[in-house]
Amino acid sequence: MSASSIAERRAAFRRLHERGCFVIPNAWDPGSARGLQQLGFAALASTSAGYAFSRARADGVPGVEEVLAHLRDLVAATPLPVNADFEDGHARDPGTLAANVRRCVDTGVAGLSIEDSTGDAAQPLYPLEEAVARMRAARAAIDAAGGDVLLVGRAECFLVGHPDPLNESLRRLRAYAEAGADCLFAPGLRTEEQIAAVVAAVAPKPVNVLVGGPAPFDLARLAELGVRRVSVGGGLYRAAWAGFMHAARGLAEGRFDGLAGATPHGELDALFRAAPRG
Repeated sequence: MSASSIAERRAAFRRLHERGCFVIPNAWDPGSARGLQQLGFAALASTSAGYAFSRARADGVPGVEEVLAHLRDLVAATPLPVNADFEDGHARDPGTLAANVRRCVDTGVAGLSIEDSTGDAAQPLYPLEEAVARMRAARAAIDAAGGDVLLVGRAECFLVGHPDPLNESLRRLRAYAEAGADCLFAPGLRTEEQIAAVVAAVAPKPVNVLVGGPAPFDLARLAELGVRRVSVGGGLYRAAWAGFMHAARGLAEGRFDGLAGATPHGELDALFRAAPRG
């Protein structure tokens, strides 16, 4: 990958966030990335859960070295911009977080997210002051590297069971926007009212909405609400796993009907013989 190719991907990724609403599906390996490229998506994201599950690990278990290698594989797999699900930066203190962010930038990603979840049940969210300092550290690391990687600030309040998840998310997302986040994200929003509140709170900065399963709205409605991009987290991986387990259960019972509708060997062989145009 040339420096000009990486720069072009990053510029294209920023343009996607300027207007309209787009889907950024989450790939978990180079094969899924290539398949999503074939379907015409304009950008991809990684998924910490999908990648971890594909390695027979629990979400959040893979360490920074493994994650960085995975991101390099995704970036090399297609010419599309890749947004890294970089969890909490794989470090608590801002200095180590900044160093990890710089290494993430060096993989060639076009964007990366930093979340405020600690993984500690006793204190599931970083205190706001600390979370803001961490976001500023990520911003400074990106700026020092050239400033063209998009920074996504994530408030995990809904996912960790905060008693007032919407208002706490709004408080945190505003603070992350002021600390330099380019795009804001509160995974776990379920209603149009919640989504509209987040969009209004951080306007004019773009908002990502996670749709990990069937939803009471479609992409057109999310666009009407002002959402700029829609991701699916580990949803595609879980859908693929469901298909695998359905077929495997049939085999365990002596049946082969679960293999009906399988993608032909030749189609996959042709897809993966083609070199990425990056």
